[in-house]
Amino acid sequence: MSSHPFVEVVLPGVVAPEDLQVRPASVPDPGPGQIVIAMEATGVSFAEQQMRRGRYYDQPPFPFVPGYDLVGRVLSIGRGVDPGLAGRRVAALVKVGGWASHVLVDAQDAVEVPEGLGAAEAETVVVNGITAWQMLHRTARVRAGQTVLVHGAGGGVGLILVQLARAAGVKVIGTASARHHDALRELDVTPVDYRTGDVPAQVRKLAPGGVDAVFDHVGGRGVIDSWHLLAPGGTLVCYGSASTRDDTGSKQWPVLKILARTWLWNILPNGRRAHFYNIWAGRTLNKNRFRARLHTDLTEVLTALRRGDITAPIAAQLPLARAAEALRLAESGTVTGKVVLTP
Repeated sequence: MSSHPFVEVVLPGVVAPEDLQVRPASVPDPGPGQIVIAMEATGVSFAEQQMRRGRYYDQPPFPFVPGYDLVGRVLSIGRGVDPGLAGRRVAALVKVGGWASHVLVDAQDAVEVPEGLGAAEAETVVVNGITAWQMLHRTARVRAGQTVLVHGAGGGVGLILVQLARAAGVKVIGTASARHHDALRELDVTPVDYRTGDVPAQVRKLAPGGVDAVFDHVGGRGVIDSWHLLAPGGTLVCYGSASTRDDTGSKQWPVLKILARTWLWNILPNGRRAHFYNIWAGRTLNKNRFRARLHTDLTEVLTALRRGDITAPIAAQLPLARAAEALRLAESGTVTGKVVLTP
C-alpha cells in the first residue's frame, strides 16, 4: 500500500451539490489485468448533473462515487499487464468512479495520452470527444462538403463536434445562446440564436434544401423539428434529453419516447435515418470490439487536440474537495468549457 492520501467524492442520494461527501479511503490493489490510475484530472459532465437528481437512466444504486472519465498516471499494475504501462499517462471512460484520487480500471480500458498533452487538457475531450467523434464519423458518417446542424454548439460536446466537423470539411450551423456566437464565428460556424425566434425557419433560410445531419441533445418536442430539417438521405442523431433534466417521474421514459420515435421514423420510406446515440452501445454484446473502437476513436480525438485541429476550453479547475462547487458551476450554465476536478 502506498502512503498517498486517498480521497473520493460520494453521491449519497438525490441531494443538492452541497451534500456530496468527501471522504478518505485506501489505495486499491490491482487484480489480474487491472491497473490503478493516480488521477490527475476528472470532469463534471452532464451525466453527474442527472445522476444527483436520480435521472441518469442506468446509474448504479446510491451511494456511489460519480465521475464519468479521468486522466492520470498508471501507479501500479496487476498480473498479466504490460509492465511498460507503469508511469504512463492514460485516459479512461468509466461512467462512475472517476471522482477519486486513485481509480482501479481494467488495463484494456485505458488509452494512452500522446506526449505533449496536459492532463486537464486531455480530460476535456474524453467523454465529449468520443461522443462527438463517433456521432460524426460512425453514426452520421459525414463527408466533406455536407452541411450539418449542431444544437447546443457552445456546449461541451457541441464545441468539439463543430470543430471536428470543420476539420472534416463539413459546413456547420450551430444553435447557441448569443454569448457563444463570436466564439463560434471564430471556428467558422454559422450561429443561430435558439432563444430568439423560430429556429427551424432560421435554419431553413441558411440551408433551403435541408441539412445532411442534425445532432440533438435536447430531446423533448424539439426532436420533431430536427427530423423535419433533414435533407433527403439525412441523418438525425439524438444523444440525450437535456430538456427533461429537471422532470420527475420515470427517468427511462424521455429516452424511450425518443427511441420509439426514431424507430417509427426509420421504417418510413423516405431515405432519412434517425439514431439514438449511446456511448456504451455494444459493450455487453462484444466487449473487445467496443474497446477497440473506443481506443481508435479517443486516439483520433487526442491526436486532433495535439495537432490543434480542436481546442477544448477549461472553464475552471477545482480540487476534489470542492466538488460541490464544481458541480454548481457546471450546472449554472454560465461557463464555457469543461469544469475539471484535480486531486
